[in-house]
Amino acid sequence: MKNLVIFASGSGSNAEKIIAHFQDSTQVQISHIFCNNPEAGVIARAERLGVPCSIFSREEYKNGTILRKIQSLQTDYIILAGFLWLIPAEFVQAYPQRIINLHPALLPKFGGKGMYGHFVHEAVVAAGEKESGITIHYVNEHYDEGAIIFQSSFAVEPSDTAEDVARKGQVLEHRDFPRVIDNLLNP
Repeated sequence: MKNLVIFASGSGSNAEKIIAHFQDSTQVQISHIFCNNPEAGVIARAERLGVPCSIFSREEYKNGTILRKIQSLQTDYIILAGFLWLIPAEFVQAYPQRIINLHPALLPKFGGKGMYGHFVHEAVVAAGEKESGITIHYVNEHYDEGAIIFQSSFAVEPSDTAEDVARKGQVLEHRDFPRVIDNLLNP
């Protein structure tokens, strides 16, 4: 049995899709959600779905408390589903090629510090891009620079707003992220 934990900072729609995907699995379990935002919607989703959720501070994140908790859960993979903080080097060293992130654009475009959520979609529209999409990648010590695992794209129409781009991207996120994780864990 592979044990996954999810890190999230927001509403948790991707976390919910991942949990639902593995709900009846005999190979994979989602044992915990970690959240850095006490106002995040993912907390209520975790409670509703019966997945333990820990809210943590920046201090606990940086001083090793959270890494020790993850290790105590015998975690095999860390999944970042809308988690906005940079992953510390200690996490990357403890889980090499076992921390997976979803980015709402086609990396290497529109990645890096400050490029998340609506900021990404606004930048895509402002640049006049003809396509955008999602990137699922391994995490290293830098924002959005880890090895790419999977990309999926959609057309951006000249009339599309940032909200249109976000909606199109979320369809791919919900469809592809759980499946790609499953394929990585069960090749």
